[in-house]
Amino acid sequence: MRLRRLSKQVISAENPTGAKGQGGTATEGTGAIAARELGQGWEISPSINLTGNNVVVLADIEGPGAIQHIWMTVNPAFWRWLVLRFYWDHEETPSVEVPLGDFFCNGWCVRCNVNSLPIAVNPAGGFNSYWEMPFREHARITLENLSPDEVKGFYRSIP
Repeated sequence: MRLRRLSKQVISAENPTGAKGQGGTATEGTGAIAARELGQGWEISPSINLTGNNVVVLADIEGPGAIQHIWMTVNPAFWRWLVLRFYWDHEETPSVEVPLGDFFCNGWCVRCNVNSLPIAVNPAGGFNSYWEMPFREHARITLENLSPDEVKGFYRSIP
């Protein structure tokens, strides 16, 4: 086995592509009013709003690489209406397709604490996944809002 120098990127609402040095550069977003006195460099765009009946790309990563941690949080009322899909290496159908709450062991839209090696759900509702998900060429994660209603305040970080 040959070791290579790895780079790390963090994909979030503030830096949707994970580009180096682009975190904290947003000038508008869901937190603009709260951060209006703080200026650029603060989380002006910490979350996204999801329109009804729509799909958004949460991550689009060129490989090879591995996703090692995912953090997300949103209002529990939408945990079954939001469907996560993971696509590896340019496949047409997803390898993973699951409601958001189910992926994080909270399938009934009622938060319960989980403390395990691959999944942790915090008392304040933050979802964490530590499943290591390697890919050779490409990874894409999408989220579909099956509800006709807008979902406000979807937070995510994929470091």
